[in-house]
Amino acid sequence: MSTLAGLSRKPWIWSWLAAFAVWFATIMVTGGASTLGLSQAAFTFAAFSIIVGIGQMFVITLGPGNIDLSVPATMTLAGTVALKLMNVENGLVLPGLVVAILIGISVGICNYALIKALRIPPIIATLSMSFIVQSSAIWTNRGLRIKPPAFLADFTTSSTLGVPNVAIIALVLSLVAWFLLEKTIYGRWISAIGQSMPAARMAGIPVDGARFVTYIFCAVLASLAGYLLACFSGGAALNMGSEYLLMSIAVVVIGGTAVAGGDSNVPGIWGASLFMFLVVSMLNTYGLGAGIRLIMTGLIIISVILLAGGRQLGGR
Repeated sequence: MSTLAGLSRKPWIWSWLAAFAVWFATIMVTGGASTLGLSQAAFTFAAFSIIVGIGQMFVITLGPGNIDLSVPATMTLAGTVALKLMNVENGLVLPGLVVAILIGISVGICNYALIKALRIPPIIATLSMSFIVQSSAIWTNRGLRIKPPAFLADFTTSSTLGVPNVAIIALVLSLVAWFLLEKTIYGRWISAIGQSMPAARMAGIPVDGARFVTYIFCAVLASLAGYLLACFSGGAALNMGSEYLLMSIAVVVIGGTAVAGGDSNVPGIWGASLFMFLVVSMLNTYGLGAGIRLIMTGLIIISVILLAGGRQLGGR
């Protein structure tokens, strides 16, 4: 009983329970016929939300007002430029990845430069940057759907031992994120900054340096997600990152990360990402229209957040 009580106080457990409940409800409707296919699809599509969600989680951990709205545009630009550079050549896979990462580093630097130099709120700085980045993607793409190299197309759409390859990449990145947050001084720094920036400065923590690195980390993960998504979907499109703006924020909130900052939650990102995909899948299975699906999705998300919030308050 004590173990169950302890689990119930973990904020991430509720996103996982919600994901399992939706998965079970969908399986019941289909009579279990699509169990394996649904599970693989869930982990495949959730992987992209997990990757961008981890980056957004790091930024949100920095405290109130910290958020990166340039994620979708960064995904689009990185995917477009990388695929154009690779030009369907398997031998250029690594250079394409390097270019995608460099784009993420550049966007992250520019984001924090706007925040620090102009002293404007991160939400305004990153939104302004997103317009510049998206315009660059439009100029680079010029309306063409660029195809990925065959190796990358096969890799991103295949599985290893039944586990989607993109989910394995997301798992590796999640372990890296957990290690950074729990086992390094950098993780302690950003948690302290999120709890109180003035106190962090007084304690000698390099606040500006930690925030700078965090915004770069978020942009690099967005670039990597764009690179993988473009290869998975068979080409780079100008709207490929649009759904990940709210998604990257939603999975952080639903996953149990404190919006006020100072507390992050890697396992919750997984539960929330699976939950978000499975909700849409379940509502599609029930044959509901697009409008009803959006309303139901919103209500279900609110319910999960309220349930988790109520449990957290009750455990204090």
